[in-house]
Amino acid sequence: MQLLQSFIAQDIIAHGLSMGADFVDVFIEKTQNEGFVFKNSRAEDTQSGIVFGIGIRLIYGKQALYGYTNSTDREELLRITTLLGARIGKENKTVAPINFEKLVYPKIPTVIDREVDAKYKLSFLKKIDEQLRSDQKVSQVMLNYSRKNQHVEIYNSEGLIATEVRPYIRLFHQVVMKDGNLQTEASFGPGAIGGWEFMEGLDTNEICETLLKQANTTLYAAPCPAGKMPVVIDNAFGGVIFHEACGHLLETTSVEKKASVFWDKMGEKIAHSALSAVDDGTIAGSWGSLSIDDEGMPTQRTSLIENGILKRFIVDRLGETKTGHKRTGSGRRQSYKFAPASRMRNTFIEKGPHDLSDLILSVPNGLYAKKMGGGSVDPSTGQFNFSVQEAYLIKDGKITTPVKGATLIGTGPEVMTKISMVGKNLELMAGMCGSVSGSIPTTVGQPCIKVDEILVGGQA
Repeated sequence: MQLLQSFIAQDIIAHGLSMGADFVDVFIEKTQNEGFVFKNSRAEDTQSGIVFGIGIRLIYGKQALYGYTNSTDREELLRITTLLGARIGKENKTVAPINFEKLVYPKIPTVIDREVDAKYKLSFLKKIDEQLRSDQKVSQVMLNYSRKNQHVEIYNSEGLIATEVRPYIRLFHQVVMKDGNLQTEASFGPGAIGGWEFMEGLDTNEICETLLKQANTTLYAAPCPAGKMPVVIDNAFGGVIFHEACGHLLETTSVEKKASVFWDKMGEKIAHSALSAVDDGTIAGSWGSLSIDDEGMPTQRTSLIENGILKRFIVDRLGETKTGHKRTGSGRRQSYKFAPASRMRNTFIEKGPHDLSDLILSVPNGLYAKKMGGGSVDPSTGQFNFSVQEAYLIKDGKITTPVKGATLIGTGPEVMTKISMVGKNLELMAGMCGSVSGSIPTTVGQPCIKVDEILVGGQA
């Protein structure tokens, strides 16, 4: 289904070029949203609707101007283009018509086997709610189901027309447990590119058992001791530290301003030789995957760090213009209301040669961070502060006492040099990432890793 008549896109682009722009693109989006918040053992909030809009971008050298509207009216779209071009004020020039050629690209495999009605979905959520409430100490369960079918269409002044449909689906679980004055929570939020078959494929029994075990462990855990120590961080969401403390510093939105400590480190060693990291948009079904980015470039697997050496940045079109680094199919945005920017897709540390037991055995006294939580990062320095949802002390190479209240404090550039061992158990986890172009689906991940020394904050 065509979202905008091509002759209107031709007119917009020709008008932008006639006003002196070096490059013009038009982004059209139609997204169908559906969601349920299941809380207090019932559906407390349901959402559904369609979002439609058009974004127009004019690039003059290294400067970009962006506007958007919900209208498909030709005159309104030309008016917006005129307003954008008038801010630069170049002389009008004659422009030859643009002949569009549809982009042919390999599509990331997506399986959508069937649709189910709202009643069935709610019964599915109710079953999970009942499983989680089987423990009498559980005081609250919240299940947030979301589905988004995003159809994008892109035209640009190089003659490109590209289109993609992206079906996102996710279920975020959160359980709160209380015993007297003690309280804790546990969460898990798997997501994918796909349909209801992804939900049916979830092992809900295992998910519930894991969340209840984690909550019971942390509820009665002792306060974590503080100080510098070696830390073993387990797989999956443990990769949030690399994403936040290093990944954002490799995006050209940061590099082009020299706001990243890595802006001039291409080809240099920025991490321990045990570490290699990738940003890969081509993983079938993965939450952060795309067949094309929001600028119409086919996605790819980008090797960022190889054996500690910085090999590539994460680059969009404007980032390429400003830095000279080649595009990587990483121009992304939340919606038509945002201009694209260089953003991560599925970003993870590659697996290494070790078992988790090898990493634990190598630590005489330290911390095992089994599951990471949220945190904050200063993107200009990489300084981070992350909570640990589930943690245990390591003594004499063995996992011992569970502890709570642990935080990991440091800087991305420093921690990357201290990751000396990398495990085999690579796993990815869905998340949402916020930056200059809004909040987008991204995947973090890693196998278990050993950080030789990091500052651990705690209450003991």
